[in-house]
Amino acid sequence: MDLNTIKKLERPASAGEITGWRDGNAWLAGGTWLFSELQPKLDTLIDLGGLHWPSLEASKAGLELAATCRIEEVEHFKAPPEWTAAPLLAECSHSLLMSFKIAHQATAGGNICMSLPAGAMISLTTALEATYTLWPRSGAPRKVAAIDFVTGNNKNVLAPGELLRSIHIPASALSKRFAFRRTSLTQLGRSAALIVGTQDKSARDMLLTITAATPRPVQIHFPAVPTAQALRRTIDERIPADGYFDDVHGSADYKHHLTYHFAEQIRSELAA
Repeated sequence: MDLNTIKKLERPASAGEITGWRDGNAWLAGGTWLFSELQPKLDTLIDLGGLHWPSLEASKAGLELAATCRIEEVEHFKAPPEWTAAPLLAECSHSLLMSFKIAHQATAGGNICMSLPAGAMISLTTALEATYTLWPRSGAPRKVAAIDFVTGNNKNVLAPGELLRSIHIPASALSKRFAFRRTSLTQLGRSAALIVGTQDKSARDMLLTITAATPRPVQIHFPAVPTAQALRRTIDERIPADGYFDDVHGSADYKHHLTYHFAEQIRSELAA
């Protein structure tokens, strides 16, 4: 879509060129949401492409993703064999409602910053215990745990003009066992529930991450795989009856049921 209110496109070559912030500015990465509808309040786009951040960097410490990393790159990343939870990268990439053309342009950071309940890059990074690096317009960079970033439907902790720079997924989380469950009302529709369980191979614990069914991610850690009764009781303690997200992609009652159903399947799989 043509954005007929845009008067200026800035293409900084370094972070030092990005100074100040005012109403009417917007960061441009993949642009798949920006160009999907009119943006009457915007007059300036600041293109992050010229910064040339490396998309994915693997090390002994884990995996570093630039906020500008394309979802297509996340999907096709070839992980070391010891990263047994790495298939989640492709699973979550496939959980997004998008064409291959969109996957080629849309970015991991853009999906996270939109902060929608069905944002599968949020599901991925929270389940794998990621940390985000944020760049304020003034002051030092700050780090935020992925689970604390999204605060509600289309809401997050970003201050005006603050930029998501990178996502760090630790090797310890990538080396866990995992169980993945996801469904939508239609075959290629937006997720109604996307739930991931991970388990340290030696500790035999269980970390359950509930997304899409709730306005923001919910994460529950169990020191050991719980009983079915304890699992359901803990979910009820963490998510009140009115704490499920109600929209055209599934009623709150439906998502409540899916959460119980998938959580029990994950519990059984990780207990095996």
